[in-house]
Amino acid sequence: AALTVRFLTRRFIGEYGDMEFIYSHNLTVDGREILFHIWDIPNSQEQAEDGSSEEKRIQWADSFVLVYSICDRASFNILPLKIQFIKAAKEGQSQEKVPIVIVGNKRDLHHQRVVSSEEGRLLALSLDCGFYEVSAAE
Repeated sequence: AALTVRFLTRRFIGEYGDMEFIYSHNLTVDGREILFHIWDIPNSQEQAEDGSSEEKRIQWADSFVLVYSICDRASFNILPLKIQFIKAAKEGQSQEKVPIVIVGNKRDLHHQRVVSSEEGRLLALSLDCGFYEVSAAE
């Protein structure tokens, strides 16, 4: 949620509840107006739901940004399964590659890091995804 709000408003808010939100945002990219619809889902909520709810979200989306905390190994470890689920649901219908980006957040908390940048890059490479490390706070 912090990363989504930072993208939309350029502000950082540190504390969020476990709420799901859909945001709409216009942005000019390469001279073209793009309308983004962002469905922000906390991981704890996803784990509590059945697979059909997750499947509906996957069918709704055109691309995916999966965010983990570099300070939380569990948030990183669930990514391969999530990405396999997304690819099976989206790419099974067509031969087009689904755009997926893995983002390691909290780069500013390097003293609490438990997932290395190299691990993130290697995971993204092995799953044919993009990769970035960022800090929503900075």
